[in-house]
Amino acid sequence: MKLEDLKTIDQLTDFLSGTQAVAFSVISDKDACYRWIEGELVKFRYLRLSRQGKGVVIRYLMKISGYSRQQLTRLIAQYRKTGRLRRRQRTVSGFKLKYSEKDIRLLAAMDERHDTPCGTAIKKLCERACEVFLDKRSTPRFQSDHNNRWGFY
Repeated sequence: MKLEDLKTIDQLTDFLSGTQAVAFSVISDKDACYRWIEGELVKFRYLRLSRQGKGVVIRYLMKISGYSRQQLTRLIAQYRKTGRLRRRQRTVSGFKLKYSEKDIRLLAAMDERHDTPCGTAIKKLCERACEVFLDKRSTPRFQSDHNNRWGFY
């Protein structure tokens, strides 16, 4: 028997208990797996099943897809809301840069000149360069916020 031949909740229960032999292969492509899960939800009319039937379908999907119960719950919620499953890839570039490249170079140069002091000392040295020597181009921008440990923004 193949996965396509499983059509009722009773057959799924037999499959999950191991009394019915079924040939299947794990789907490695995520997009194909999402399409397969959506097809199975439609095939078994998941939204119209009883609570017990839904549990059987979830266990079946866990076994075949390899996804956790939590992931399947999120996918089913998406299916319930939109009527389909779509994979949303996140391609964010990570964290927003806090310092510009120029600021980082200036801080590194200041670190080297003064034999790598602590952050508070670097802050005071930069403030002194800015205020006493009026060198505004060669010092990083400051923030007067007390929540910022280093005083830079």
